[in-house]
Amino acid sequence: MGMFDKILGKEDETKTVEDEFYTLTPDEAYKDTNSEGNKMILLEPRAYSESQQIADHLKKRNAVVVNLKRVTPEQAKRIVDFLSGTLYAIGGDLQKLGSGIFLCTPKNINVQGKMTDEEDKKAKTKNDDLDL
Repeated sequence: MGMFDKILGKEDETKTVEDEFYTLTPDEAYKDTNSEGNKMILLEPRAYSESQQIADHLKKRNAVVVNLKRVTPEQAKRIVDFLSGTLYAIGGDLQKLGSGIFLCTPKNINVQGKMTDEEDKKAKTKNDDLDL
């Protein structure tokens, strides 16, 4: 913008990338423009290397159910750790649905209710004769 434009009060119509970035709300900045929308994705990874694919779905604001029964316990732990970090970064949540099955949800998905584990049920029924 030249000196005469400033004096005459003409505004510069061009915007810089920085101007655009700072005018976005946090939700708009988080939103991926290539997003496919809100979907429920079901995945059964066979190796730790597939963790990034799961994280990519979460970044697109899709909920993901992950079945870890096809990987070793060591790989399952690494995958859960990786997804926990991803979910923390995007403000999401991780919920165990059953043995080796997890629900990963980004912050735009609200989950109501809770799944109980079969082991919890067995422990409660074994102790039913005890008066506590």
